[in-house]
Parts: sequence; structure tokens; C-alpha cells
Amino acid sequence: MTPFDRLTHELSKLPGIGQKSALRLALFILRQGPEYSQALSDSLLELIAKVTFCSHCFHFTDRDPCATCSDPTRDSRMICVVEDSADLMALERTHIYRGRYHVLQGALSPLDGMGPDQIRCHELIERIKKEEIREIILATNPNVTGDATALYLSKLLKPIVPKITRLSSGIPVGGQINYIDPMTLSKALETRREY
Repeated sequence: MTPFDRLTHELSKLPGIGQKSALRLALFILRQGPEYSQALSDSLLELIAKVTFCSHCFHFTDRDPCATCSDPTRDSRMICVVEDSADLMALERTHIYRGRYHVLQGALSPLDGMGPDQIRCHELIERIKKEEIREIILATNPNVTGDATALYLSKLLKPIVPKITRLSSGIPVGGQINYIDPMTLSKALETRREY
């Protein structure tokens, strides 16, 4: 396999990138010259070397705890539970939510081998036991796996958290939080309901 074919093959593994898009990207990188390729390579190596999960919320970070968890202006008594970091970033773009987060790193899906032990449910429970949490916002995706995860967590957390809410209307069923515009997401946060 030639170096160009190898790059095209690796790029085609990225989400949403097919063979034609991978070819266009590889040609673009090649046309930019060695400085661009070196900068891209360096940034990928730095990403792998320095980025890890926050020990509190499990969001990607280059320091531990992450900026959100270590921000004293955030409400530490409120945790918004999301499936992945893309959802957290989408919620942050609304500039509405000022609490903390917990990233599950997935959703319950028994058919895909994703049970409570494969996502960060136990870490959430341990965190709740250590911190004085007054509200959990379940911000899982409004689809089968997201709803199953929210239902499981609500039953698990009801005895130990005074208030459990779920994002409200505005998010289409079957949609993905990280693809929803900030205005719709803001309204869903503002009008969340008790779960």
C-alpha cells in the first residue's frame, strides 16, 4: 500500500468520511505542503499524549480535574448526565447551564454489549455519595438507548438524589444532542421536567 493509499484508508475510518471524502482530504493535505502535514501530525501526537479523561466527570481534558470541574463559579450541587463529550460541548454552547457534568461514555444497549458496567454509572453513584447533589439532569439522547439509560439511572438514583429531571421538548425523538442548534437546546434545558 502506498503512503497516499494508507492515508486515504485511515481517513476513511473517520465518522462521516467515505472513500471519496477521504481521497479529497488526502489530496488537500498533500497540496498544503510539508509544514501543514507536520503541524497536523504534531497536533495528533500531542492529542494522544496529553488528552485523557477528567477523574471527576470523564470529559476529555488536558488537565485533571478539567476546567469545568475546577471552576468555582459552577453549581457543584447540580450534575448534568450526558452520553458523550460531544453532548457536553453542545450543551456548553448554549451558555445556559452553569452546573457540573458527568459523561457516561455511552448508553445502555444490551444488544451491543453495553450494560451498566460498560458506561460510567458506578462512578456517577460514587460521585453522588461523596458530593452534596440536589439535582441530576438526565441529558441522554431522545432515542431507544438514551431513554433506556435515563430510565435505568432515574430508578437507580431516586433514593439518593432529591430531584431528577430530564431534558424537555424541543429535541426530536431519535435525534442526537450534539447536532441540535443552541437555541433548541437552550429551551430544552430551561423547560426540563422531573423524571
